[in-house]
Amino acid sequence: RMDFVVLMTMIGIISLAGIVVNNAIVLIDYINLTIVRKRRELGLPVDSKLTPDLLVACVVEGGKTRLRPVILTAITTILGLLPLALGININFRTLITELNPNFYIGGENVAFWGPMGWAIVFGLTFATFLTLVVVPILFYLINKLKAKKLKVTS
Repeated sequence: RMDFVVLMTMIGIISLAGIVVNNAIVLIDYINLTIVRKRRELGLPVDSKLTPDLLVACVVEGGKTRLRPVILTAITTILGLLPLALGININFRTLITELNPNFYIGGENVAFWGPMGWAIVFGLTFATFLTLVVVPILFYLINKLKAKKLKVTS
């Protein structure tokens, strides 16, 4: 039962994609960094593949390290956009002059800005789960398939 304003919903989806892709890139980059560190620690060549157990350990370490920044980014964005999505209005002029904030929820601006706020709030809630769970699993599976392909061709 929410209004759907195409322009603002699309702007919300585009900005959401930027946040989600950035989180996933940073997570994958950190996992790759842990893999490089593990190879150096074990004295392996740069192009060698890690065993599945070591790869899982690197993925878990990368996920644990990036968990807090990803969740903090999502929570601050969601909490910051809730007033926009709900249409919370405060009249700061009358708050300062008359000590009356004229606080209310809804209004005309929520019809325009609300869909963008809700698109980002709902999308980021779901995408945070995908970033923290699905991306590391896919990273592991792709690397495992690459290792099998190298074994078959060699």
